[in-house]
Amino acid sequence: MTIWKTPLSIEELQKRCAHTFVSHLKIVFTEVGDDYLKAEMPIGPYLMQPMGIMHGGVSCSLAETVGSAAANYCVDGKTHYCVGLDINTNHIRPVTSGVLTATARPYHIGKKTQVWSIEIHDDQNNLVSVSRLTLVAVPKNVY
Repeated sequence: MTIWKTPLSIEELQKRCAHTFVSHLKIVFTEVGDDYLKAEMPIGPYLMQPMGIMHGGVSCSLAETVGSAAANYCVDGKTHYCVGLDINTNHIRPVTSGVLTATARPYHIGKKTQVWSIEIHDDQNNLVSVSRLTLVAVPKNVY
């Protein structure tokens, strides 16, 4: 059984994110399942710390992007949208190159809040980071 309340397609996600922070980071959505969303992001020199490893904020940005995108398709998009309230990321292993894959799955989808788990793996399927993202569903007429 699917968790999506609004029809979800890779093409629509990419179109929605064109010319945003998401496209600046070169994040590409790759797969939609009944209860998960995946995206990939290439690692380049513009994402590095001075020590030559990926900046930790990149993992947070990728996690929040995939989790937020997924959350927004678990509400009625005509009346609500979801925004992040809190993100917690644990950095497991450093990354210096390659492509990251992020997978978002929900822990909780409520009427007002959602909590998502996002795992990020490198292209050898090593766990790079884990995040927990909490979002709130905001009525569109509030702001």
